[in-house]
Amino acid sequence: MNPLQMIGVAAVLLPSFGFAHAQTSNLSHRKSINPAAIVWSDEFNGPAQSQPDPANWTYDTGNTGWGNKELEDYCAWASNAAPCSTSTPNAYIGGDGYLHILARDLGRGVYTSARLKTQGLKSFQYGRIEARIKIPEGQGIWPAFWMLGDNITTVPWPACGEIDNMENIGKEPSIAHSSLHMTGGDLTGKVTLPNGEKLASGFHIYGMIWTPGKIQFYLDTPSNIYATFTPANLPATAKWPFDGGKFFFILNVAVGGSWPGNPDATIAFPQEMLVDYVRVYSEPASLSR
Repeated sequence: MNPLQMIGVAAVLLPSFGFAHAQTSNLSHRKSINPAAIVWSDEFNGPAQSQPDPANWTYDTGNTGWGNKELEDYCAWASNAAPCSTSTPNAYIGGDGYLHILARDLGRGVYTSARLKTQGLKSFQYGRIEARIKIPEGQGIWPAFWMLGDNITTVPWPACGEIDNMENIGKEPSIAHSSLHMTGGDLTGKVTLPNGEKLASGFHIYGMIWTPGKIQFYLDTPSNIYATFTPANLPATAKWPFDGGKFFFILNVAVGGSWPGNPDATIAFPQEMLVDYVRVYSEPASLSR
C-alpha cells in the first residue's frame, strides 16, 4: 500500500507457504502478554463508539486516489465534511476491545473509509511488531497494516522506505502479502492459508521481526516465518533504508484501486476490519536466529 503508487514489479518474489496456524481467543491473547517485553501497544480498550486514542492515532484524509486509483474518501474522527459524517464514523473504538475500521458505500460511486496513522506521535525501529486483525473480504476491498519512514516529509517515497506488514486484496481471500519498498527495488512475499481457508474467517496475527539488516514476516506465531529479507536480496541499484531511522504505523481499508480492482455486485457494504491490538516487543533476537 504505497503512499503514492503501487509498484507492480518485485525484485524478489517468494513462493506461497501454507501451514497449520494457531487461532486462539481474544482473551487468551490478552492473558499471554508479557508486560516487560512490550515497548508500546494499543489494545483499543475504550468505551463504545469512542475516539481512537489521539495520543497514538491521527488520520490521512481526502480522495486523491493515493496513486493507486483508490475510490474512497478517507475520513478523520469527528469529520462532517461531505461525504464524511459523524453519524456514520469510519473508525471508532467499539467498547468490545477492538478498533473498528469501516468502508461504506454511499451510492453513486461514493465510498468512505479511514486511514489511521501514528505519524508524529509514535514511531519505532527494530523489535517484534505485530497486529491481531480480522480483515474484511470482497471484490475490491484492500485492507492493510503497514509502515513508513519518519523522514517521509523530507525524503520522498520510496527513499524513506515502506514496510507492508500485511496487505490483502479481496479476490485473493486466502493470501496475505508482505513487502518492502525502497529506492531502486522492491521485495515481496506472500503466505497462503491451506485448504482454501479465508483470512477473513477469523482473527490472525500479522507480524514481523526486525533486526539490523534483516526483516522477517510471520503469520499467527513467530515460528511461522514465511519471508526473510536482507540487503543481500536487493539488486545493486537498490538502497536499503530500514536501518536508517524509525517508522510509523498505518492501518486502513481501501476501496478499489489498480491492484484489487473495483467493487462489484457481489460485495455487501459496510466492510469492516477489526483490530484487536498493535504491539511492539523488545524481544526479536531469540526469535530471529
